[in-house]
Amino acid sequence: MTTLTVATGRPTLADHVFSRSLATDAVLIAAGAGLTAIAAQVVVPLYPVPITGQTAAVLIVGATLGATRGALSMVLYAALGLFLPVYSEGTHGIAVLLGQTGGYIVGFVFAAALTGYLAQRRWEHKLLGGLASFLAGTVVTFAFGLPWLALSLGLDLQQTLQSGLYPFLVGGLVKAVFAAAVMRLAWLGVTRSDADRPVVDRSDADPTSDAV
Repeated sequence: MTTLTVATGRPTLADHVFSRSLATDAVLIAAGAGLTAIAAQVVVPLYPVPITGQTAAVLIVGATLGATRGALSMVLYAALGLFLPVYSEGTHGIAVLLGQTGGYIVGFVFAAALTGYLAQRRWEHKLLGGLASFLAGTVVTFAFGLPWLALSLGLDLQQTLQSGLYPFLVGGLVKAVFAAAVMRLAWLGVTRSDADRPVVDRSDADPTSDAV
């Protein structure tokens, strides 16, 4: 019997913990959006773009849920922010999404999709693979955020890099390392749990009996 699910492709960390189903998908997608909303409130104020914990959450959500569910989780986060104060520093509304930081929020969708895609190919099972995956996701976020920032504030290239990239290089690397370490530890835990799970010996079972 086929179980309905929005998840596609190879299993990820979430699939080793929970069975795929629409109900599980909904909970995981909502949880990913919630984690991102919480991380968004970890802020180092900086104009025009604050430093937040969002990027790390986006990377972890994408790697944990996979490409489809990770992207949907970020779409939900972006949509919730239109009505609820879940964007950085407790802001919300269409003005934020269309403002100077809106490109980063849109970029989260594609960053989660990319890290999820790579996770489905087991990149984050190793620390260096996870780091490469999460750095790639960070680059995607900036690829959307920087042009959006430049257009919204009328900045030239140098101003855009000074305002939207240079202050975040060290932090982006730290968050990528953090996310890679978290995923590596999570996989070690799952692997150990699977190894400790008792194996049922059915060699003595009555071959003529049928379970109902």
